[in-house]
Amino acid sequence: MFSLQTIFGKGDKFYGLLEQSAEAAHESAEALHALVTQADHAPVMAAFAATRAREKSLAAQISEELVNTFVTALDREDIEALNSALYKIPKTVEKFAERYAIVAERLAGVDFGQRALVLERSTTVVAEMIGELRRGLRIDPVKKLQDRLQTLESEGDRMLLSPYRTLYVEGNDAMKAMLAKDLFELIEKAIDKCRDVGNIVYSIVLKHS
Repeated sequence: MFSLQTIFGKGDKFYGLLEQSAEAAHESAEALHALVTQADHAPVMAAFAATRAREKSLAAQISEELVNTFVTALDREDIEALNSALYKIPKTVEKFAERYAIVAERLAGVDFGQRALVLERSTTVVAEMIGELRRGLRIDPVKKLQDRLQTLESEGDRMLLSPYRTLYVEGNDAMKAMLAKDLFELIEKAIDKCRDVGNIVYSIVLKHS
């Protein structure tokens, strides 16, 4: 005899789609780190395009499944919130990549690598948090992951002080400083989006604990 969960498609459908979306966000962060640390940008930009297309497809699929599924694994509004927040991570990363590709030569000597690494690590934690959803909504492991995410965000904020000091106080190229600031803020925005996903996951776990 089939359970209602099986009949209405609750199962692992949304868990799997959200996990794939989190993995796509992580891949986009890996590509960003490669972009700012490797000399040959062409293959990295191709990776951005592929990851972005995958993320768009997953977001659309999750939205479609929400319309067509009567019973969902999580509350419908929570799935929608996670879908939207996850989608914004590679979207923000893509904005960085597009702008960086245009002005990279002008920004020689500006180190985006360390902050990009913080973003990459943040997306790793996000993927782990999304993975926890199918494991019974356990509050302790999710809280530990949330704390790690907040620590990474604080670490990224501290990293901005040194380049800002160099660019604004010691430097004499105002345009270079403004371009760098714009790109640093995009990485910061992407890290903030990781925090948003973490907050949603944590609130889901609290609601069901």
